Amino acid sequence: MASNFKFSIYRNSENIHIKLFGDFDGTSAFELINFLKESTEAVSKIFVHTSCLKRILPLGRDVFLSNLDFLRGDSPLLLLTGDEASGLVPRNNKHIQALSC
Repeated sequence: MASNFKFSIYRNSENIHIKLFGDFDGTSAFELINFLKESTEAVSKIFVHTSCLKRILPLGRDVFLSNLDFLRGDSPLLLLTGDEASGLVPRNNKHIQALSC
């Protein structure tokens, strides 16, 4: 994991907000994916805020995009925000969207 990567979490009754900080590399992507896998029950939306990321490294993007297969069926909607959010949204997955701010 990038030494400066971390994320903060805010949860209310229906949603989770995750704010990412630092550099997003391959290990950081796995850390986020693992948290998302554990957090998909009992929420309708998960917001991932990317505006505080310094860099999204290509390996981080690739790892993230290739490990989202758990979002299907009755999974919550994953909403990504920030300037780089659209680069983290795979094609043909109705459970993931980028929000423009």
